[in-house]
Amino acid sequence: MEGLHHGELRVLRGPRLARRRLQGREDRQGHPVRGGAAAARGGALSRAGAGGRAVSARLPEFTWDALEKVGALAAGHPDGVINLSIGTPVDPVPEVIQAALAAGADAPGYPLTAGTPRLRRAITDWVARTCRTPDREFGVLPTIGSKELVAWLPTLLGLGPGDVVAVPRICYPTYEDGARLAGAETVRADSLTALGPDNRVRLIWVNSPSNPTGQVLPATHLRKVVDWARERGAVVASDECYLPLGWTAEPVSALAPEVTGGSYAGVLAVHSLSKRSNLAGYRAGFVAGDPALVAELLKVRKHAGMIVPAPVQAAMVAALDDERHAAAQRERYARRREVLREAFAGAGFEIEQSDGGLYLWVTSGEDCWATVEWLARRGILAAPGAFYGPAGERHVRVALTESDEKIAAVPSRLA
Repeated sequence: MEGLHHGELRVLRGPRLARRRLQGREDRQGHPVRGGAAAARGGALSRAGAGGRAVSARLPEFTWDALEKVGALAAGHPDGVINLSIGTPVDPVPEVIQAALAAGADAPGYPLTAGTPRLRRAITDWVARTCRTPDREFGVLPTIGSKELVAWLPTLLGLGPGDVVAVPRICYPTYEDGARLAGAETVRADSLTALGPDNRVRLIWVNSPSNPTGQVLPATHLRKVVDWARERGAVVASDECYLPLGWTAEPVSALAPEVTGGSYAGVLAVHSLSKRSNLAGYRAGFVAGDPALVAELLKVRKHAGMIVPAPVQAAMVAALDDERHAAAQRERYARRREVLREAFAGAGFEIEQSDGGLYLWVTSGEDCWATVEWLARRGILAAPGAFYGPAGERHVRVALTESDEKIAAVPSRLA
């Protein structure tokens, strides 16, 4: 297959079903399965999954369910809650996109998994200008938002027990969830030295700007990751959902020539319109990169019915073709970021990294849950850093996604 190294073909070949049926009863990553509904289920459901366990038993408690108690505390503030936790967009969907969605609403037939020719062209044009690719020889594929692709990518690539997915030490939890769903092992590492000579690594996630830290990785680091992965036949998946949101550093796409060396082999870039265009409710994303890998994803997704609805495909075209609304939204986030940065710094918090993306990564030097509760008593809900890995246990993530009115109220609440 063109664009794939010999070692990468092993990722895509061969059924894993027999190995999955032999999967043991213990958690493959050495993590205890946390309590809650998934762990408590019994009877036929608990025996439904591979190895005699429900699939949900492979997964931890859903991240945001753990905020219920402090969420109630923040909601009790007399002036209402200021939600800086999940990072869901609050600004209106641009009219040009709403109009395109409505115009495409009369869609009685099945849509194309590959996307309409018009959508594929729009994605290709956007990637070429935003990721600064030297050509248009990469593959593209629309996805139902970016999270579903992140969660299912190890499975779609054929990973399973015995394989390793490398993720950053502090990162989006769904990278690990995806490995768990596939029955693979997760290793947290921020350097290639930390990964060592492990030839079981089949997939490496990088994320710049980072969720949650806002760290921006330089092209030299990304190039080393790509070279290391190619030597071992592994795939590099670059989560670039916040690529247009560089603040004090300029993000670089993994598809840029200074990273790929002019070849897209073994590299995938994942993008989303949720934050750029306020389309979280539309579930609109896409993946671009190695054309052979993209073709393989398309083959599997056709069988699985992983299809972006036709009206959403039409809306995506409008969003990708229009940079004016994206620039306006970026300016909103820049203003909100400055207000929050000054407010938290003025309240004695240290702001670390946060060079790009949609969040501030802050610490007061104490356990993250103590900070989250302190903020909740002031009617501010933030995300504990522990959600993103053990290395985040003394930080909290503060999202820029609240209305201007509520963002303006943060300084007085922290005073």
